[in-house]
Amino acid sequence: MSRRRHSDDSDGGQPHKRRRSEPIEIEDRLESLICRVGEKSTSSLESNLEGLAGVLEADLPNYKSKILRILCSVARLLPEKLTVYSTLVGLLNARNYNFGGEFVEAMIRQLKETLKNNLYNEAVYLVRFLSDLVNCHVIAAPSMVAMFENFVSVTQEEDVPQVRSDWFVYVVLSCLPWVGKELYEKKDAEVDRLLSQIEGYLKRRVKTHVPMLQVWSADKPHPQEEYLDCLWAQIQKLKKDRWQERHILRPYIAFDSVLCEALQHNLPPFTPPGHMPDARYPMPRVIFRMFDYTDAPEGPVMPGSHSVERFVIEENINCIIKTHWKERKTCAAQLLSYPGKSKIPLNYHIVEVVFGQLFQLPAPPHIDVMYTTLLIELCKLQPGSLPQVLAQATEMLYMRLDTMNTSCIDKLINWFAHHLSNFQFRWSWDDWADCLSVDREMPKPKFVKEVLEKSMRLSYHQRIVDIVPATFSTLIPAEPLFIYKYTEETGSLLPGYPMAITVQNAIKNKATNEEILIILKEVCHPNQDDDDDEAESFNPLKIDVFLQTLLHMAAKSCSHSFSALGKFHEILKALTESDEGKLHILKVVYDVWKNHPQMIAVLVDKMIRTQIVDCAAVANWLFSQDMAHEFTRLYIWEILHSTIRKMNKHVQKIQKELEEAKDKLEKQQHKKRDSGDDEDMERGSEDEEAQLEEQIERLQEKVESAQSEQKNLFLVIFQRFIMLLTEHLVRCETGSVDVSTHWYKNCIDRLQQIFLMHHQTIQQYMGTLENLLFTAELDPHILAVYQQFCALQLVFSAFSLW
Repeated sequence: MSRRRHSDDSDGGQPHKRRRSEPIEIEDRLESLICRVGEKSTSSLESNLEGLAGVLEADLPNYKSKILRILCSVARLLPEKLTVYSTLVGLLNARNYNFGGEFVEAMIRQLKETLKNNLYNEAVYLVRFLSDLVNCHVIAAPSMVAMFENFVSVTQEEDVPQVRSDWFVYVVLSCLPWVGKELYEKKDAEVDRLLSQIEGYLKRRVKTHVPMLQVWSADKPHPQEEYLDCLWAQIQKLKKDRWQERHILRPYIAFDSVLCEALQHNLPPFTPPGHMPDARYPMPRVIFRMFDYTDAPEGPVMPGSHSVERFVIEENINCIIKTHWKERKTCAAQLLSYPGKSKIPLNYHIVEVVFGQLFQLPAPPHIDVMYTTLLIELCKLQPGSLPQVLAQATEMLYMRLDTMNTSCIDKLINWFAHHLSNFQFRWSWDDWADCLSVDREMPKPKFVKEVLEKSMRLSYHQRIVDIVPATFSTLIPAEPLFIYKYTEETGSLLPGYPMAITVQNAIKNKATNEEILIILKEVCHPNQDDDDDEAESFNPLKIDVFLQTLLHMAAKSCSHSFSALGKFHEILKALTESDEGKLHILKVVYDVWKNHPQMIAVLVDKMIRTQIVDCAAVANWLFSQDMAHEFTRLYIWEILHSTIRKMNKHVQKIQKELEEAKDKLEKQQHKKRDSGDDEDMERGSEDEEAQLEEQIERLQEKVESAQSEQKNLFLVIFQRFIMLLTEHLVRCETGSVDVSTHWYKNCIDRLQQIFLMHHQTIQQYMGTLENLLFTAELDPHILAVYQQFCALQLVFSAFSLW
C-alpha cells in the first residue's frame, strides 16, 4: 500500500517537475543548435541554416529574448563564423520583420556596451557583423555608410590619442572586404568620399614608433608594414579589382531570392562615444610576413601580401586562435578544418600567423607557451605536412637572424628548444654548420648556443652532447658543475683556504650564526693593513670564503641552496651591508655557478626575495665590467627583467595595501556618522580611526620609499646603457670603424626591450629620465631609441594605458 502511495505521489509530482525543467532544456538545445551550425555535418550548410531558421522561428513566441541573447553573443564571440550567423539572421528577418529590428537594436546596445568596457576587439566583430547584414538585406546600405562616416569623423577630433582615430579607421577598412561591393554599388560617391578622408588621415599619421615594433630591421625579402598602411594597400587593390573578393564564405548567396524580398532596417543613429582618460585602445602593430607564393611551390598559390584575401585568411585564423587558445587540441583541430582550406596553402598561413603572434611586440596576445603547445598539436594532427612547413619556417628564421629583433630571437630560442624537447631533440644540425666558421658573437652561433643551453635545461648535459654533431662541440654548453676554488688540489695556496676549512667544519658541526661570524672576523682584508678600521666595512675575502663554502656544501640542488641561504640569512645580511658587499656576493654566485646559468638565475631571485641583495645591486652587477663577456647572453636579460618585475610588484603590493587602508578609514568614518550619539561606539571608532591614520601614514612612507627605489633602479639601468653605448660610439669614431657591430645592435635592441616591456612603469618617470639622462646633448644613436618610445607614448597620449 505504501509503495502504491509512493508511486502515486511520484506520478503526481512528475509532470510538475517536467514542466519546470522543460524551458531550460529547450534553451540549452537552442544554444547548442546555434553554436554548432556551420560545423561538419552530413547535410549542406544551406539546408542546415534553413532548418535552423525554421526551428528558431517556431520558438520565437516563447524564447525570443533567449534567441536574441545567443545570436548577439555568437556575433561577438565566434567571428570566424560571421557569415553563417549573418545569413541565419537574414533568414529570420525575412520571416519575422519585427525580430530583425529587435536584433539590430540589441546589437547596437551591445556595441555601445563593449566600447564602454574597452572591449575593442569584440567591438570590431560586432560592427563587421552589422556590415555583413547589409549583404543579407537586413540593414539598409545608406544607414551603414552613415555609421562609417561617423566613425571616420573621429579622425577630426582634437586632443585625442592617435590610437583612438586608428581604431575607428581600422573598423571601417576591415569591414570593406565583406560589404565593400554592396555599398559601392548603391552609394559609390559616399564610399569614395569616405576613402578619400581615410587616405588624408593616413598621410598625416605619426609613425616614428614603427621601427620599435618591427620584427626585422630590413624590408627584404618582405616589407614590415604598419598594420593600417598594409590594410589600406589591400583595400586599394580590392577597389581596383572592382571589389571582387574570392575567399569569404557567403552562404547568403544561396538564399538571395528569399532575402531580397525582405524589408530592411535602418541603423539607429550611432555617435562614437567620446574619448575617456581610462580608455585602453589596441596597441599599434606591424604586420608579420615570412612567406610568399614562392615558398609554397606545390598546391594552391599563396595570396600576395596586398591582396585582401591575405587579410581575410589571417583575420579568420587569428579569430580561431582567439576563440580557442585555452584548449590547444580544439584550437589545432579548428585551424586544420578551416573552410576553403583546399584553395589555399593552409599550413603556411597557420605557421605564419602563429609566429606573427609569438613575435608581436611588445608582447604577444597570449602566453608564449601556448604557441609552442599549439604547434606541437598541429604537428601531431598533420604529421605528413605541417612539420615540413615548420622546419622550412625555422630555417628561414635562422637565415634572417642578422636583422631580427633581439627580443624576437629570445622568443625563437625558447620556442625552438621547447619544441625540440617534444620531438626527441631531432634536428638536421649539419645544415647549420655555417655558424661554426664565423665569430662566436655573430647571431647564428649565438642562437645555436642559446638553443642548446635551453635544451639542456629541458634534458641533461650528456643527452645534448649525444644528439649534436661533434663539430658543434664549441657551442655545446659546459657541464653545469659547481666550481669550488678552495679544494685541496687547486686552492691550498690561496689566502682564504685555511679559513674555508674552518668555516666548512663549523657548518658541519652545526655552529650558530654568532659563532660563524666570530670565525669570519679573523679573515684578514686582502688589500688593507690590519690596523685599518675600514677593513671591517667590506671584506671581499670574508664574503668569498663563506659563500663559496656554503654554496659548495649545498650544491646538490636548488632546494639545498635555498635552505642554506635561509639558515645563514643573518650572516649574509651582515656581510652585505655595503653596496660593495652586495656586488661581491653576486660576483661569487657567478664564479661558482658560471657553467649553470639557470642556478645563477634562481639564486639571484632568492637573494632578492630574502633581501640579501637589492634590485639596484643586481642591475649594477649585470652591467659591471666583470660581466661584460656575458652581456649578450640571454640569461643575463632574463635575470634583469625578472628583477624589474619584482620591483614593480613590490610597489604595486604596497600601493594596494595603502588603498585598502584608505577605503577602510572611509568606511569607518561613514559608520561613525551613521552611529549618532552613542558615546561608547564613538570612542571605539575614534581609536580605530587613529590606528588606521597611523597605518596610512606608515604605508605612504613605504610607497614613497619603494617608488624612489623603483625610480633609482631605472636610472641605474638607463645610465649604464648610456655609458656602454657612448664608450662604444667613441671607440668606433676614434678608430674610424663602423658603429653597427653585432654587439651594438644587441645593446640597442635590449634598450628598446626595457622600454617596451616596462612602459607603464617607465612613463611615470619620463620627466626625470629626460632631465637627467636622455638630454639633447646625448648621441643621436642613443637618443633615437628614447624618441621612438616617446612617439609611442604620444600615439597613446599621457592618459591611455597599453
